[in-house]
Amino acid sequence: MVQLIKYGIVGVSNSLITLAVIFVFNSLLNFSLLIADVLGYVAGVINSFIWNKQWVFKTHDTKLAKEMGLFVTGFLICFALQFITLLIITKPTIAIAEASLGSDFAVIGMDAKEIGEYAAVIIGMVVYTLSNYIFNRFVTFKKAKIV
Repeated sequence: MVQLIKYGIVGVSNSLITLAVIFVFNSLLNFSLLIADVLGYVAGVINSFIWNKQWVFKTHDTKLAKEMGLFVTGFLICFALQFITLLIITKPTIAIAEASLGSDFAVIGMDAKEIGEYAAVIIGMVVYTLSNYIFNRFVTFKKAKIV
């Protein structure tokens, strides 16, 4: 339970870093939301690896290269899930489900104008956070002791 709480604290800091980078690049520097999203998650994943390795899962005695490779693999898988979620919400016309079911099908029933782009980003963050915890707990840092 303590480990999950620590993961949550790291997750909040990652989310704040990710959101800040997305906001700066999208709103202040006029990058597209999708490019800003990628940049935000890269900043968050760097923070995440350091804190999860050292503080949450405490895997000091493992091979850094292997752990980093697994962490990046998990990040890419979970980021893809998040990015697909963001695309489905903000760009429903390009969603795979819509293409296969016809133009009258709405994947979620709303678009980015109805819920706002940043609400879509936050929904994607929930998808990312849950899938990333599961991956890191059972794959990347699987030898970590549960405190």
